Amino acid sequence: MRNGYDEAAAVAYAKRWAMSRNPAYLDFHGLGGDCTNFVSQCLYAGAGIMNRTPVYGWYYLTGNNRTASWTGVEYLYRFLTANKGAGPYAQEVSQDQAGPGDVVQLGDRSGFTHTALIVDVQGGECYVAAHTLDSWMRPLSSYRQPVRRFLRIRGVRGKQQAALASRSGNVV
Repeated sequence: MRNGYDEAAAVAYAKRWAMSRNPAYLDFHGLGGDCTNFVSQCLYAGAGIMNRTPVYGWYYLTGNNRTASWTGVEYLYRFLTANKGAGPYAQEVSQDQAGPGDVVQLGDRSGFTHTALIVDVQGGECYVAAHTLDSWMRPLSSYRQPVRRFLRIRGVRGKQQAALASRSGNVV
Protein backbone atom coordinates (compact mmCIF):
# COMPACT_ATOMS: atom_id res chain seq x y z
CA MET A 1 0.00 0.00 0.00
CA ARG A 2 1.47 3.35 -1.10
CA ASN A 3 -0.15 6.40 0.51
CA GLY A 4 -3.62 4.95 0.05
CA TYR A 5 -2.90 3.22 -3.29
CA ASP A 6 -3.37 -0.55 -3.15
CA GLU A 7 -1.10 -1.74 -5.97
CA ALA A 8 -1.99 -5.39 -5.21
CA ALA A 9 -5.67 -4.61 -5.85
CA ALA A 10 -4.79 -2.88 -9.14
CA VAL A 11 -2.75 -5.91 -10.26
CA ALA A 12 -5.49 -8.33 -9.14
CA TYR A 13 -8.03 -6.38 -11.20
CA ALA A 14 -5.69 -6.49 -14.19
CA LYS A 15 -5.31 -10.25 -13.83
CA ARG A 16 -9.09 -10.72 -13.65
CA TRP A 17 -9.92 -8.55 -16.69
CA ALA A 18 -6.82 -8.52 -18.95
CA MET A 19 -8.15 -11.15 -21.32
CA SER A 20 -11.83 -10.13 -21.18
CA ARG A 21 -14.01 -7.08 -20.53
CA ASN A 22 -15.73 -5.89 -17.38
CA PRO A 23 -19.34 -5.34 -18.50
CA ALA A 24 -19.60 -2.31 -16.18
CA TYR A 25 -17.46 -0.34 -18.68
CA LEU A 26 -17.85 0.40 -22.37
CA ASP A 27 -15.33 -1.46 -24.55
CA PHE A 28 -13.50 1.20 -26.56
CA HIS A 29 -11.70 -1.36 -28.75
CA GLY A 30 -13.47 -0.25 -31.94
CA LEU A 31 -13.49 3.41 -30.88
CA GLY A 32 -9.77 4.16 -30.89
CA GLY A 33 -8.58 1.53 -28.43
CA ASP A 34 -9.34 0.24 -24.96
CA CYS A 35 -5.85 0.42 -23.41
CA THR A 36 -6.19 3.55 -21.28
CA ASN A 37 -9.77 2.69 -20.29
CA PHE A 38 -8.48 -0.66 -18.99
CA VAL A 39 -5.57 0.91 -17.10
CA SER A 40 -7.92 3.50 -15.58
CA GLN A 41 -10.12 0.64 -14.34
CA CYS A 42 -7.05 -0.98 -12.77
CA LEU A 43 -6.01 2.31 -11.15
CA TYR A 44 -9.53 2.79 -9.81
CA ALA A 45 -9.41 -0.72 -8.30
CA GLY A 46 -6.25 0.33 -6.46
CA ALA A 47 -7.31 3.89 -5.61
CA GLY A 48 -10.96 3.42 -4.71
CA ILE A 49 -11.87 6.97 -5.67
CA MET A 50 -12.39 8.97 -8.84
CA ASN A 51 -11.90 12.69 -9.34
CA ARG A 52 -15.26 14.00 -10.50
CA THR A 53 -14.00 17.43 -11.50
CA PRO A 54 -15.65 18.22 -14.86
CA VAL A 55 -13.28 18.27 -17.85
CA TYR A 56 -9.98 18.04 -15.95
CA GLY A 57 -10.80 15.28 -13.45
CA TRP A 58 -10.60 11.52 -13.89
CA TYR A 59 -13.85 9.58 -13.80
CA TYR A 60 -16.13 7.17 -15.63
CA LEU A 61 -19.88 7.03 -15.04
CA THR A 62 -20.93 5.81 -18.49
CA GLY A 63 -19.36 5.64 -21.93
CA ASN A 64 -20.77 9.11 -22.61
CA ASN A 65 -20.20 10.52 -19.13
CA ARG A 66 -16.47 10.33 -18.48
CA THR A 67 -13.41 12.51 -18.72
CA ALA A 68 -10.88 12.32 -21.53
CA SER A 69 -8.27 11.33 -18.93
CA TRP A 70 -10.11 8.04 -18.33
CA THR A 71 -9.60 6.87 -21.92
CA GLY A 72 -6.92 9.05 -23.55
CA VAL A 73 -3.21 8.28 -23.29
CA GLU A 74 -1.93 11.85 -23.09
CA TYR A 75 -4.88 13.02 -20.96
CA LEU A 76 -4.24 10.28 -18.38
CA TYR A 77 -0.57 11.31 -18.22
CA ARG A 78 -1.52 14.95 -17.65
CA PHE A 79 -4.06 14.05 -14.98
CA LEU A 80 -1.78 11.72 -13.03
CA THR A 81 1.27 14.00 -13.09
CA ALA A 82 -0.63 17.22 -12.31
CA ASN A 83 -3.39 15.97 -10.00
CA LYS A 84 -3.55 17.90 -6.73
CA GLY A 85 -7.14 16.84 -5.95
CA ALA A 86 -8.95 13.57 -5.31
CA GLY A 87 -7.74 10.34 -6.86
CA PRO A 88 -4.39 8.86 -7.79
CA TYR A 89 -1.33 10.96 -8.51
CA ALA A 90 1.96 9.97 -10.10
CA GLN A 91 5.46 11.01 -10.97
CA GLU A 92 7.40 10.14 -14.11
CA VAL A 93 10.33 7.91 -13.14
CA SER A 94 12.95 5.70 -14.76
CA GLN A 95 12.13 2.08 -15.55
CA ASP A 96 14.11 0.77 -12.59
CA GLN A 97 11.94 2.88 -10.22
CA ALA A 98 8.64 1.48 -11.55
CA GLY A 99 6.95 -1.60 -10.15
CA PRO A 100 3.70 -3.54 -10.03
CA GLY A 101 0.66 -1.27 -10.06
CA ASP A 102 2.49 1.48 -11.94
CA VAL A 103 1.78 2.67 -15.47
CA VAL A 104 3.90 2.56 -18.61
CA GLN A 105 3.04 4.49 -21.77
CA LEU A 106 4.57 3.65 -25.13
CA GLY A 107 5.00 5.57 -28.34
CA ASP A 108 7.43 6.92 -30.89
CA ARG A 109 8.80 10.29 -31.97
CA SER A 110 5.31 11.48 -32.89
CA GLY A 111 3.80 10.82 -29.46
CA PHE A 112 2.49 8.27 -27.01
CA THR A 113 -0.16 5.85 -28.24
CA HIS A 114 -0.48 3.00 -25.72
CA THR A 115 -0.96 2.57 -21.97
CA ALA A 116 -0.31 -0.60 -19.96
CA LEU A 117 -0.19 -1.56 -16.29
CA ILE A 118 2.99 -3.08 -14.89
CA VAL A 119 2.01 -6.31 -13.13
CA ASP A 120 5.43 -7.79 -12.34
CA VAL A 121 9.15 -7.07 -12.58
CA GLN A 122 11.65 -9.92 -12.81
CA GLY A 123 15.34 -9.62 -13.59
CA GLY A 124 14.96 -6.06 -14.84
CA GLU A 125 12.12 -6.99 -17.23
CA CYS A 126 8.71 -5.39 -16.74
CA TYR A 127 5.66 -7.52 -17.46
CA VAL A 128 2.42 -5.77 -18.29
CA ALA A 129 -1.32 -6.22 -18.69
CA ALA A 130 -3.07 -4.32 -21.45
CA HIS A 131 -6.17 -4.08 -23.63
CA THR A 132 -6.77 -3.48 -27.31
CA LEU A 133 -4.28 -6.26 -27.99
CA ASP A 134 -5.26 -8.11 -24.82
CA SER A 135 -2.23 -9.13 -22.78
CA TRP A 136 -1.39 -10.59 -19.41
CA MET A 137 2.25 -10.87 -18.25
CA ARG A 138 3.49 -9.62 -21.61
CA PRO A 139 7.18 -8.67 -21.53
CA LEU A 140 7.55 -4.95 -22.08
CA SER A 141 10.54 -5.70 -24.33
CA SER A 142 8.16 -7.37 -26.82
CA TYR A 143 6.54 -4.06 -27.77
CA ARG A 144 7.81 -2.31 -30.89
CA GLN A 145 7.20 1.26 -29.71
CA PRO A 146 10.69 2.59 -28.90
CA VAL A 147 9.72 5.43 -26.53
CA ARG A 148 8.47 4.64 -23.02
CA ARG A 149 7.57 6.65 -19.97
CA PHE A 150 6.96 5.18 -16.56
CA LEU A 151 4.49 6.66 -14.08
CA ARG A 152 5.00 5.70 -10.45
CA ILE A 153 1.71 5.98 -8.60
CA ARG A 154 2.73 7.93 -5.49
CA GLY A 155 -0.60 7.71 -3.71
CA VAL A 156 -4.26 8.64 -3.58
CA ARG A 157 -5.87 11.79 -2.21
CA GLY A 158 -9.39 12.27 -0.98
CA LYS A 159 -10.27 8.80 0.31
CA GLN A 160 -11.11 9.98 3.82
CA GLN A 161 -13.30 12.77 2.49
CA ALA A 162 -15.00 10.31 0.13
CA ALA A 163 -15.70 7.87 2.97
CA LEU A 164 -17.22 10.65 5.09
CA ALA A 165 -19.33 11.90 2.18
CA SER A 166 -20.51 8.37 1.42
CA ARG A 167 -21.63 7.84 5.01
CA SER A 168 -23.50 11.14 4.97
CA GLY A 169 -25.18 10.38 1.63
CA ASN A 170 -23.21 12.88 -0.44
CA VAL A 171 -21.56 11.88 -3.71
CA VAL A 172 -17.87 12.66 -4.19
